[in-house]
Amino acid sequence: MIPMSKLLALLLPLATFLSAADLPTKKFLNLPAIKTMVAAAEAEAQNRNVRVTICIVDDAANLLFLQRGDGTGLNTVEFAQRKARHAAFYRRPSKDSAEQLKNGNYQVLVFPNAFPNQGGLPIIVDGQTVGAIAASGAASEVDEAIAQAGIDALLKK
Repeated sequence: MIPMSKLLALLLPLATFLSAADLPTKKFLNLPAIKTMVAAAEAEAQNRNVRVTICIVDDAANLLFLQRGDGTGLNTVEFAQRKARHAAFYRRPSKDSAEQLKNGNYQVLVFPNAFPNQGGLPIIVDGQTVGAIAASGAASEVDEAIAQAGIDALLKK
């Protein structure tokens, strides 16, 4: 059996080698980023004269922001969350699964947390998916355009 001091002497160089500088840097959505996206999404909804619920989740699909627009149906709260979670989990637009379903691929209905409905988009920064944004309450293509406006504002910043 190796004495504790010898074990420590062996592990110390390894710990030095694996310093914090060697760890990967993970991007994430902070409050200013969320506010930027929400302001742009709200402006796009107003320009289109529609009322929507806006949802933003992190890369693990945890809720970061949810705002139900005045006069929107209660169902939009659930729909926006499900669209955003789908985009975060699968790291692609929720529209992709909607298209698969239209083409007869019913398998997408059983995927965990899948929601084949247009309007949810992954937020990709420097090749990393950092979260997703979705809108619900207008026509699906308008929902997606509103979400895209939020992403565009973030990436311009």
